[in-house]
Amino acid sequence: MGAGTFADIVASRAGDDAVGLRFEDRQWTWAEVVAESATRAAALTALVPPPEGRQVHVGVLLENVPDFVFWIGGGALAGAVVVGINASRSGAELAHDIRHADVDLLVTEARLAHLLEGGDHGVPAARVLDVDHPSYDEVLAPYRGAPVPERLPQPDDLAMLLFSSGSTGAPKAVVVSQGRLGRLTASLVGRARLRRDSVTYLCMPLFHGNAVMLNLAPAMHVGATVALTRRFSASAFAEDVHRYGVTFVNYVGRALSYVLSRPEGPRDRTSTLELAYGTEASEADAARFSERFGCEVMEGFGSSEGVFRINRTPETPTGALGLAVDVDVRVLDEATGVECPRAVFDEVGRLLNPEAVGEIVAIGGAERFEGYYRNPEAMADRVRGGDFWSGDLGYRDEQGWFWFAGRSSDWLRVDSENFAAAPVERLLARVPGVLSAVVYAVPDPATGDQVMCTLELEPGASFDPAAFGAHLAAQPEMGAKWWPRLVRVTEAIPLTASNKVDKAPLRAAAWATEDPVHVRVGRTAEYVALDAERRAALEAEFAAHDRQALLPAQPTGR
Repeated sequence: MGAGTFADIVASRAGDDAVGLRFEDRQWTWAEVVAESATRAAALTALVPPPEGRQVHVGVLLENVPDFVFWIGGGALAGAVVVGINASRSGAELAHDIRHADVDLLVTEARLAHLLEGGDHGVPAARVLDVDHPSYDEVLAPYRGAPVPERLPQPDDLAMLLFSSGSTGAPKAVVVSQGRLGRLTASLVGRARLRRDSVTYLCMPLFHGNAVMLNLAPAMHVGATVALTRRFSASAFAEDVHRYGVTFVNYVGRALSYVLSRPEGPRDRTSTLELAYGTEASEADAARFSERFGCEVMEGFGSSEGVFRINRTPETPTGALGLAVDVDVRVLDEATGVECPRAVFDEVGRLLNPEAVGEIVAIGGAERFEGYYRNPEAMADRVRGGDFWSGDLGYRDEQGWFWFAGRSSDWLRVDSENFAAAPVERLLARVPGVLSAVVYAVPDPATGDQVMCTLELEPGASFDPAAFGAHLAAQPEMGAKWWPRLVRVTEAIPLTASNKVDKAPLRAAAWATEDPVHVRVGRTAEYVALDAERRAALEAEFAAHDRQALLPAQPTGR
């Protein structure tokens, strides 16, 4: 048997009669979960001969259903590589991901199978299994009752390919070995404070590393109960917490914000929830969520690559990420590789030296990175010498606290001044009635960029341009160049499947959208509707500077 592998963790639950998995009105003991996994491991071994020079790759195109858990376990026991396929991708994108990951067997379900139609994904029809089709049970039937394999994979064998969220470009398949997942799981048990009697709520997508590494695997390690739901639902969240007696939940992106947008229930403040652990929640949302559910909210900053983490502590300043854990992390200038100067703030907390913003880099961290599957270009972006470049922008103050400044594509250059989007977003998020605020660059008529923001409002709220401008004018840390020239108000900000903001469609559309858009009047605090006349005037500015090629395409029907 391998030592310290994820397969060891799966096998350790054989014979455990405690409830391991709950889904809707059904439940399985851990022993039954392992038995289902062993069935799939045996079927996989019999049906798919190992390709020359590599392990078998199993693609899983499922929502969060029990079979996803069984295939994760089955792949581990069989020594196969489980590839989570993101169902929010288009048919052509899915086909690309499946081909890129060298998928040999593909598992899907009735509600998602149409995504595979007509796509050149390269998997023979006989190796595409639909868990909702009668033939699926027929395929598995001969292998029911198969034992856990005597020989389990070794630490260096691959366990999973986990596609990144795609918030900084096309998703990349992150390599995760059996040993790394095993070691990480053991450490995350303590961080998530999981016990045998814990109940975890698994609502983040299982094709993403956050769900596997911060919920399923640690819960399996200690024998806790996993309450599984098909997908994250803000309206169902509180009811599920009460129904299952949830003690732990992991989250990514805007999940807490959306839960808080729902009406509070009479049981919420006395819920069983003890800890919510995740990343990218605002401090205001974390505080409100903690109060509403009577639990602790713990934020950590990391990535699918798993090279480093930055965690908040009780002493962390408001708005800061925290301190790096067990790794030398610095902020380096993207062009020169030299460490950026420490951040200097004025009396209201405004960053005075934008040259402090650079890329967050783990010095000597490249050895912790297991790589991207068949993607040397992406590898070159992340690994430089022995260092790991995260693709995230940040700055660091004199006391060593890290502050997030956005993704590597989140630089704006306005009137020859460079600044990052995240500090502006934090400020806009304070505007009353705003549920979520996203800041990004769109072309300026004359040169460089102009600031545009998209707002998603709280339920029942409406956009008041006068109140918006007055609020910004009253913020002492509001930089002169930070003012949004264009404000779009939308019903729902686009998200990746892991609940991270997807800025690409917002940048592409700019102000050419059917959503209401307001434009700032000169350098005042006044905002007015971008009607047809003002839109024509804006486009005329581009033409006057021979920059009309930068104008966004008009939306269909305009």
